Parts: sequence; C-alpha cells; structure tokens
Amino acid sequence: MKDVSVAFGDRTVLERVSLTVRPGDKAGVIGDNGSGKSTLLRLLAGDVEPDAGEITVSFPGGVGHLGRTADLDPRGTVQDAVDTALAELRGLEARIRAAEAALATATPDELDAYGELLTAYEERGGYRADARVDAALHGLGLAHLTRDRLLGSLSGGERSRLSLACVLAAAPELLLLDEPTNHLDQRATAWLEAHLEAHRGTVVLVTHDRELLEAVTSDILEVDRDLRTVTRYGDGWQGYRTAKAAARRRWAQDHEEWRAEVARTAELAESAGRRLAGTGKDPREGFGKHRRSHEAKLSGQVRAAGQRLARLRRDPVPLPPVPLRFSAELTTYSDGPAHTDGPLAELAGITVGDRLRLDGLTVAPGERLLVTGPNGAGKTTLLRVLAGDLRPDTGTARRPARTGYLPQELSAAPPRRSLLAAFAAGLPGPPEEHAPVLLSLGLFREDDLAVPVAALSAGQRRRLELARLVTRPADLLVLDEPTNHISLGLVEELEEALAAYRGAVVVVSHDRRFRRGFRGRTLELDGGRAVREGAAAGR
Repeated sequence: MKDVSVAFGDRTVLERVSLTVRPGDKAGVIGDNGSGKSTLLRLLAGDVEPDAGEITVSFPGGVGHLGRTADLDPRGTVQDAVDTALAELRGLEARIRAAEAALATATPDELDAYGELLTAYEERGGYRADARVDAALHGLGLAHLTRDRLLGSLSGGERSRLSLACVLAAAPELLLLDEPTNHLDQRATAWLEAHLEAHRGTVVLVTHDRELLEAVTSDILEVDRDLRTVTRYGDGWQGYRTAKAAARRRWAQDHEEWRAEVARTAELAESAGRRLAGTGKDPREGFGKHRRSHEAKLSGQVRAAGQRLARLRRDPVPLPPVPLRFSAELTTYSDGPAHTDGPLAELAGITVGDRLRLDGLTVAPGERLLVTGPNGAGKTTLLRVLAGDLRPDTGTARRPARTGYLPQELSAAPPRRSLLAAFAAGLPGPPEEHAPVLLSLGLFREDDLAVPVAALSAGQRRRLELARLVTRPADLLVLDEPTNHISLGLVEELEEALAAYRGAVVVVSHDRRFRRGFRGRTLELDGGRAVREGAAAGR
C-alpha cells in the first residue's frame, strides 16, 4: 500500500497509509473499535477500492479473506459453501480432466500445458483439499455437519465457523482473517492457533486474542482511529508491548523536560525584566550610549524569552494518561449498617425462570471469583442478580451499597446527552467540573467531550462505562466480559488496575489471557446450576 486513503461519507478512516506485507509475514492488526482494522483487510482483499493511493497484491498462491460476518447463501448447502471456497481448485480439476480426455491426440505443447496444470494443482495442495476440509470442520467443532445440510438451518456461530473452515481448507498463500476466534470454544481456538503457526504462507490477522497474537504473529500493525494511520511494530506482541512501554517513558521524560524548559525560560524572562527595570541605578552601567546599548540588549533578552515562553505554552507536552485505578471503602450492605464482618455479598435460594437455579453463593471482602460455563449457562443472569440489575423470582440477594457493575451489553444513554454529561451524571456540580478527571484517565481527547453519546462507537461507549466505573468508589465490582470492545492496551491497564484493587471482584470473561492471569476462586455453571467450584490458578 502506498499513500492509501479511504473515507466513508464524511469520515476519513485511513489517510495516506503506506504499508508493506512481505511473503511469510504473520501480522496482527490491532486498534480501537471503528479504527479501520476491517477496512484495512478489505482493501488488501480487493473488496474496497481506495479513494487515493495504490495497492498491489501479488500472491500467486491465492488470497483468502474471512470477513467479520459470514457471507453464505442460506439456500445453499454445506457442500456448496465448500465448493465455492475451493472454486479455483475445482476449476483446475475441470481443466485437468478436459486435458486428460484429449491426451491421445495431444500435441507437445498441449502435453506441456497438461504438465503445468498438474504442477499448479499439486503446489496448491489440490490432492489434499477434501482432507483439509474434513480436518478444518473437525478442528472447528463442525464434524456433525453433513454436506447436504442447508446453510439456513445453521446457527450464527456454525455459519461463522464454516466460513473459517472453508477459507482455511482452500490453503491460500495469503490469509486475511477478521476476528477468526469469534464463536470458537477453547478447543477450536487451540486448533486454529496451531494451524496458523504451521501455515507456510502469509497471514494478516485482526484479533483481540492476545494469546493468539503472541503465539502466531511476527509483527503488529496498530491502526490509530484518531490519526487514521497504521504503525508497524516488530517482534510480535511482546515487541509491541515493549515499544509502547518505552514510548510512555519517553513521553513522561519529554513532559519533564518541557516543564523544566518553561521554568527556565520564565526565570530568564523575569531576571532580564528586573535588570531592565533597574537600568541606570548602577553607576557601573555607564552613561549615554553605553547605557542605551545595555538597555537594548536587556530589552532584546526579555522579548526573546517572552516569545519562547509563549511558544512553549502554546505547544505543551501533556503528562501521559494516568493509569486506571479502583478504590474501595468500608463495606455497606444496601439493607443494613456498615460493617466489615461476614460475607460482603450473599445470594440464597435464587431462581430466575429456567435460566438460573442457585442454592447459595457468598463473596468475601476482597475476594476474586471467576464465573465460567458454556454459552447459555446462566453466567450473565447470575451477575445481573448479584449487581441488583435483575430481581430474582425467588430467593434473597444482598450486596454492598457501593457496587460497581459493568454489563456485557452496552447500556442505553440519552442520545442527545454529551459524553461529558453522561460521565458526570449523578455527580455533584455541573459536568464541566468533572472534565479534568475524565481527561486524566487517558480514555478520551478533549474534542470528544461534546460528542453526543449516540454518535460514539462501541469502543468509545465501553470506555465511557469504564470511566464511570473507575471514578466511583466501590467495595464490589461485578464485571461481565470487561475486555469486550476495548483496545488491547487498555485491556492490560484494566488488568493492572484490577490487580491493585482492594475490593472484591466477580467476573465473567472468555478472554484466554485474562482467565489465565486470574487468581481467585472459580464457579462453573451449566444449565443455570453450579456444577463445580475451585481455585482459578490461572485457568
């Protein structure tokens, strides 16, 4: 890509981006929601034409693109989807069969062409194509699908996994994969990871899965939503983290140097001003033209120092964003006085329709609890009851008065309310008083504060919810998929903040790295019931 720009309507997504992906590269694409990661892949796949610049894609072994959503005709069958994915190989097969039918009368040139077809078919792995299909279907948990199954009868997750299986089975030289771990369980994700590690071609991969990035990628491409640029970092995920940490240290150093220069220049201006004000009082300064020369020199120093000071203050180097931090105070039950003895939160005899049946659950002050289980196990229902967001059909629920809740789904907000007003809702004083606190978190720029909530991206709305959560003291945090919709850098800051938090945490997460680093107790649900408890120990 050379000087590529693309816009949708009046919004520019990428601006003058230049980028090279070399054969054999395995690049992970990261960035905030709405930054242009999917657009980058669609440009490379040829699905989107740039408004300016040039794109050259040259991979003789073909290009396979997995989009964010499965594009399958519901009237077709599983076999139709496989044949579409293998269309190039199927075309080669048809040409080979036609050439074979004419071998008896073939000319030397036709025999050479036949040999080239066989070579191309072998290089593309044509003889193993159907075996790759079976392996991909099995590895991605789709071995139960028959080839005559109608696509319209598949669930959304099954369609997504089938699309991924077809792209991988075609064995293209260049794989462009947009969030391939969506709808994959732990076993299927491990299979995909091993498959991509073994892929001998090139991979450009959009994912929020840090374990996948660490295992597979050689480079990280960070798409910046605000600057509309793409920055490349070498040495994979760890290299990216090291480079970002170094950049933060340089930022802090630049800020300190800027402050020191402002102070030095201000003192120089003041000193020269004092001397200029006292000109003529010291007989050693002389008389006549000598004193006028001295005054002119001091005046020039004052003017130069003042101009430099003005430039420094016009172009400040701000402090790096303050890391996220939580705070906790004494426990207060919503229905009783403050105390520190006994459990912090307690559920007893809870039922919610057929979604949740829980005999009892206690959470101690400062405890960590990871709730696990398959989709539909009742995890979100349990968290909603614990947070007070859902009243159970039967049973009792006690929780601290200061309970912070981060739901899985983005909560609704008055569409005309600005970002700053939504952040300050419920806090004393006008919203403007709370702008410095919000900006200090490093989640938003000053220009964002007046944007209506309805105009925010999913990632920005998630950051707004996090900002509200971290600035309200709480004794218990109830977090449902807290890493959804946020950048990977923010995910790691959130993990650090949670590690330093003194209160109790109850969390549901499918993030493999988050779960592996979690220390505390686990509660496994299945069918709305508790089936197993134990220590997390990095599960």
